[in-house]
Amino acid sequence: MHKHVEWDDPGADSVMRHYEKNPIGYSDPGPGDILSARYQGVVVRIRVDAYVDSTSIGEVVALINPGTGKRRQLAGKLAKGDIVRLPDASRAFEPTGGDKDDEDDDPT
Repeated sequence: MHKHVEWDDPGADSVMRHYEKNPIGYSDPGPGDILSARYQGVVVRIRVDAYVDSTSIGEVVALINPGTGKRRQLAGKLAKGDIVRLPDASRAFEPTGGDKDDEDDDPT
């Protein structure tokens, strides 16, 4: 069973709004794809297991603080590993600059 989530409005980072204006490059998500959304200000990454009626169903694989890039195990009632439903209207592009990979931290 999936956990019910009240996703944050993606605002200017809305994937759907972006592709409504420019449909080139858009395709429906498929199994294994990683999607992003926002929940209580945290970036949530979901690995898609299924896509039905404009909604992705999958596992939460990361919860990331957008300001620091630090990963979390829990945000409110949402935890890494939870199965959720993500409507296309709630999908968001990743914020730029805050989410760096550890490999990017090379001091040289």
